[in-house]
Amino acid sequence: MKTLKLVLSICLITCFSCSDDSSDSTPNGNNPSEPNLVIKFKFDPNQIRLDNLGQPATIPAGNAAQSPNFAMMSANYIELAPTATTLLGQGEIIFEGPKTTAGGDEAIDFQNATFAGNNETFLTIPLSEVSAGNYEWVRISLAYQEGEIDFLLNGTDYTGTLASFVGFNTYISSFDLNGETVDVNANRLQGFWAFESNGFLSQGQAPPGATTVPNPLFNTSPVPQGSCVVTGQFANGLTISGNETQDVVVTLSFSVNNSFEWTEVNVDGKYEPDAGEQVVDMGLRGLIPIVE
Repeated sequence: MKTLKLVLSICLITCFSCSDDSSDSTPNGNNPSEPNLVIKFKFDPNQIRLDNLGQPATIPAGNAAQSPNFAMMSANYIELAPTATTLLGQGEIIFEGPKTTAGGDEAIDFQNATFAGNNETFLTIPLSEVSAGNYEWVRISLAYQEGEIDFLLNGTDYTGTLASFVGFNTYISSFDLNGETVDVNANRLQGFWAFESNGFLSQGQAPPGATTVPNPLFNTSPVPQGSCVVTGQFANGLTISGNETQDVVVTLSFSVNNSFEWTEVNVDGKYEPDAGEQVVDMGLRGLIPIVE
């Protein structure tokens, strides 16, 4: 197990991704007779794989990749944008997660964050709180991801769980990862991770800029580096009239298509940290918002 810990600590330090074993929590307290805007999450391994500019991306020669089995995700900001030139923060902000200065600088308050799994509701708000209008784009600043990855060590296949904190800065007291407690009690910048496999626990800090954050509006509406703001376009737009009598449900479908990528030493399509194979990217590979 010491070998496993050393190998994973070295290899996963290059990995940066945008989860805690927390149950789905949906802000509500709304009048049940009032129509709501409902935001759901979906993790799709078959969705198109994009690069930072929102263009289709293949796996480079010499690399290999796999689609993690994501269990849950958290976000700290959601905004609806009417046009491609609407700058970040100038659209309709429908969600901002809690922040705290308990660790010094302002940071995401992880202990009070909202989480959702695949096909689960992340947010429910009254439509009366959303400005009427036509929206073409949605932006979501991701804060945390958790999912399983496969790896090969000493000829044996294993599965481990990787928790990645991708928000700009996150205050973490502690969190549970498959029954193992990770104590932090401090702020952690984007790229902090923890890994658990068969009772073994490791953690580390990835360098900045080591993940893909698709933004098709890179030229007209850029986002700050380190914000992990993923951008997606509605196929036919989202129209809020202000006269709705039923809920409007929007599913944010995230591409996890071969999002965990590494350099191959042994060309076998398996991630082998003990062979010196280095993780080069792990993150979401695109966002498609769907009006149900």
